[in-house]
Amino acid sequence: MSASLATRRFVAAFLAAGALVGAAALPASADDHRRDRDHRAPHSAIVISDVQYGTAGRDRSDRALNREWVEVENTGRRSVNLRGFTLTDRQGNRYRFGDFRLDGKSTVRVHTGQGRDTRHDVYQDRRHQIWDERDTATLRDNRGNVLDTDSWNGRRHHRNG
Repeated sequence: MSASLATRRFVAAFLAAGALVGAAALPASADDHRRDRDHRAPHSAIVISDVQYGTAGRDRSDRALNREWVEVENTGRRSVNLRGFTLTDRQGNRYRFGDFRLDGKSTVRVHTGQGRDTRHDVYQDRRHQIWDERDTATLRDNRGNVLDTDSWNGRRHHRNG
């Protein structure tokens, strides 16, 4: 019976020590998780749905620049005002949406070149290519939270959102 009592005491001490170690580690890991979450928005209905990057070349015409675009989709049912939302590339080029309402279950293409904004197409009014063969598009809300990213490497297309 004394062996059994000694075994129970050992197990109880072992479990208590494990609980203390776990409790000491918990605040640090919870804090790390919270920090990561602060940079990402909760699941968002606003996502990057498609990308058409530019082709190498010297054609800087609006027609050529407007063939490169990033498509932003509202997968939700309610319309969302994208004012202050940003779309950036790996080099830090940034497009900031003005007062633009994206209806539920609809998309808008953000073209690189110049044109007249409509409900389905907006233009960055740039005179040079933004989206390269190897690039990443990052969509952020008006508070800077990352909503979605999309990366591609030449022919291979990688979804990260």
